[in-house]
Amino acid sequence: MMTTDALTIPSTSAAGIHPFVSNAAFIGPSVGHGLDDPAPALTREVDVRDGLVRATLHVSALGAYDLTVNGVRSSDRILAPGWTAYDHRLRFHSDDVTAMLRTGRNTIRGVLGNGWYRGKLTWEQRRDLYGDRLALLAQLDLEYADGVTERIVTDESWTARATGILSDDLYDGERRDLRRPDGDPVPVAPVQYPLDRLVTPRSAPVRTVMERPAERVFRSPSGRLLVDFGQNLVGWVRLTVRAPRDGQEIVIRHAEILEDGELGVRPLRSAKATDSYVLAAADEVVLEPRFTFHGFRYAEMSGLDELDAADATAAVVSSDLERIGWFSCDDPMIERLHENVVWSMRGNFVDVPTDCPQRDERLGWTGDIQVFGPTAAFLSDVTGFLSSWLADLAAEQLPDGTVPLVVPDVLRFWHEPRAAWGDAATIVPWTLYETSGDPAILERQFASMTAWTDLVADLAGPSRLWEGSPQFGDWLDPAAPPDDPEAAKADPGVIATAHLARSAWICARSARVLGRDAEAERYGALHAETVAAFQREYVDAGGRIRSDAQTVYALALQWDLLPADHRGRAGDRLDELVREAGFHVATGFVGTPLILDALTDTGHADSAYRMLQQRECPSWLYPITMGATTVWERWDSMLPDGTINPGEMTSFNHYALGAVADWLHRRVAGLAPAAPGWREVRIAPVPGGGLTRAAAAHVSPFGRIEVSWRIADGEFVLDTLIPDGVTAVVQLPSGTAAHRVAAGRHVFREALTP
Repeated sequence: MMTTDALTIPSTSAAGIHPFVSNAAFIGPSVGHGLDDPAPALTREVDVRDGLVRATLHVSALGAYDLTVNGVRSSDRILAPGWTAYDHRLRFHSDDVTAMLRTGRNTIRGVLGNGWYRGKLTWEQRRDLYGDRLALLAQLDLEYADGVTERIVTDESWTARATGILSDDLYDGERRDLRRPDGDPVPVAPVQYPLDRLVTPRSAPVRTVMERPAERVFRSPSGRLLVDFGQNLVGWVRLTVRAPRDGQEIVIRHAEILEDGELGVRPLRSAKATDSYVLAAADEVVLEPRFTFHGFRYAEMSGLDELDAADATAAVVSSDLERIGWFSCDDPMIERLHENVVWSMRGNFVDVPTDCPQRDERLGWTGDIQVFGPTAAFLSDVTGFLSSWLADLAAEQLPDGTVPLVVPDVLRFWHEPRAAWGDAATIVPWTLYETSGDPAILERQFASMTAWTDLVADLAGPSRLWEGSPQFGDWLDPAAPPDDPEAAKADPGVIATAHLARSAWICARSARVLGRDAEAERYGALHAETVAAFQREYVDAGGRIRSDAQTVYALALQWDLLPADHRGRAGDRLDELVREAGFHVATGFVGTPLILDALTDTGHADSAYRMLQQRECPSWLYPITMGATTVWERWDSMLPDGTINPGEMTSFNHYALGAVADWLHRRVAGLAPAAPGWREVRIAPVPGGGLTRAAAAHVSPFGRIEVSWRIADGEFVLDTLIPDGVTAVVQLPSGTAAHRVAAGRHVFREALTP
């Protein structure tokens, strides 16, 4: 196994700059602190005198904290301080709590959950991966009108008590005994963690971003009480129980899908996804967990005879990112596909861009966000969210340049350079630069980007062909067997070498942006050498590419890996393959983001639309015919007979294959950036598929950009809105001369040819 010492990379946050004084310490219970003990609450009484002007509470934790001041939560954050590479970076938050304090005695109480720090992680169910002791770090700064300041910090003056949260885990759920008061106080003790690892957050925290009422309450064939929320989502059930009995136990199990009318829990693997509550007698109680979340559409309720649908609500949780991109058209199936992409992004952007939210995994797989990045950046402001994640990627990158397969790196037993996954080190920063226009992103990540590219160049050697290494290839090619998802048709060497070329190109372009001319020349030369090797080894005289699969043509065409005189033939061959497949998708993670662009750019937009609108499996619309409300992990996560795919790895909420939404934005609606930060835009819709209207909007750094088109009475009408500071090049479908326009609303019309 390779060493896990970190590469020296500039941090995206100013580590070491924090407000905590030297005597503030992480503290936890001195006893009763084991993995299976109840969640602890740490408390401190604080006396406040008259004349308080401002009170600021700075807080972090090893684990997840829920902090209250006089019984009022200090913030609406969930699972704070969130998940970072704790061995390198830990966030803290600062809150104004002036209004929560009163003159006289006040109580600060912080309950600690296991979170990502000490809870189960990965399918190996590894616990306490980062440490076996939970701890709170807090500092309350009080400022008075007379100029006096006071400071209360976490130290041995605090006390700890066991709470009625008997267990909590992200995978398994939470168990509470509402009859149980806090236990007797026990002393606290310091827990060692370097304060110089504390960083300010760059992204919005996880919050409850919306609520969904239950749509249906019904009985399963076996008589189980089930609730359908009508949408596959991430969060938990908020349940109101009226007149509960003392000792009554409510158990809530969660799942994404039904199979034979019962809760389909097999895709959860070992995750229990169960919340349970032992109740005390009361007039009414509202039940919800605090230190877990679930991916689900359906919930099974035990311990209730009946349930009114109005008493069950789904709290939807996500990183609270600003929505900045929208798409619509007059095909309801395509609109539902786009909405499914939005929901999958919402459910998997829970502090880290994860693969899935429901099973014993939920990890920041590098390959998934690499392919989905452009779609994510169009839909929401992800610059801070992904910049934070990239800081962890760089911090955990190995000295030889190897990029962990997941970030944060909890698969410490599995360090192998793999194409498309490791290339997240170059592609994600470049995507953020293109959408934000901020070169500081490239500056922060440049050492990480080049370390990865240099490693792959060394692995490829003088031949510049990256072959012979273990690869994931075109992961989840629909032709791959259920239990062998990397057995794709596309040759893994072709895929790997194409990614070396792409990363070299990105490094060269990034170096130019940063004024690093020597490095720009070096990586430009590496790119040229790799492209020449690709053409020499993988492309025959007739333009056929080794393995003759949809994905290899899509890569070669979209990344300019072919001689100019081969592009037409390669495009035609790709079109032949698509037609031979009956316009079914034949790509996995690698080819899916590129396939429709490759067809469109080579004059086969009609085939691209037929592929998009195919409803039989495998296709983007097949899941929608089966009732999907999110993007599936596999093209056939559910089989046509309604049974769950037999593969051990099956999710019904997985955004990677939703990367097709990028094509909807750029080619169907026709809105794409033409310069970093959307300073220039290209508006070039490609109508087809029987659509008579489409629209997209994006809030750029300069303001809102809108594009809409419609076909009526033999005329194509394009309506655009361009904000100040942005210029647009408009290309109408006829291909006539482009129009260059500045800020304002512009309408273009042209007659359609019969």
